[in-house]
Amino acid sequence: MSSRRPVLLIVLVVAVAGLAGAMLARMLAPSPPQLANGTWLPQARALAPFALQDLSGQRFDNATLSGRPHLLFFGFTSCPDVCPTTLATLREVYKTRVAEGLPDFDVLFVTVDPERDSAANLRQYLDAFSSEFRGLRGDAAALAPLLRSLNAIAVKVPLADGSYTMDHTAAVYWLDAAGHYRAVFSAPLTAAGLRTDLRRIAAAHAS
Repeated sequence: MSSRRPVLLIVLVVAVAGLAGAMLARMLAPSPPQLANGTWLPQARALAPFALQDLSGQRFDNATLSGRPHLLFFGFTSCPDVCPTTLATLREVYKTRVAEGLPDFDVLFVTVDPERDSAANLRQYLDAFSSEFRGLRGDAAALAPLLRSLNAIAVKVPLADGSYTMDHTAAVYWLDAAGHYRAVFSAPLTAAGLRTDLRRIAAAHAS
């Protein structure tokens, strides 16, 4: 019996050290922000590999996201209401982000209607809100991994006159500086509400 005691003591010490280490790591980890108008994901979600094009024809993929956070929104230039309303809200928040103490983020607008949204008309459309907003394009196959990663949809809906519109998820997604999906903000979105939540995100990750 006595010969087993040192072994049991070592096992006990290792177990206690491991438990203490886990508790310390949890204490040192940043507290999740309590969002008033959005939903913070319990764990960061990596995006599936994707590859789109920006409005200069350059490749935009997972690696391009790395280095700074982004607010991402799916839409299309023929969208009658939710797209321009959301982009106007994003413009209000984006232009005051430094003065308001918000994270320094970029805005990505991903078209779900690449058949009609050429790079040229997409650039013209976004310039009405901010020349700094980045537009992204890709066919249905290229867009699918990003939609799937963010639990978003984009569906073509035929109209009686022979044209079509697009049904799409109207949420705004927060991607962190590592390119991971961290939070989602659902419509209707207000500039004041979004500022509050982004300020809370900044504070949580500064502590």
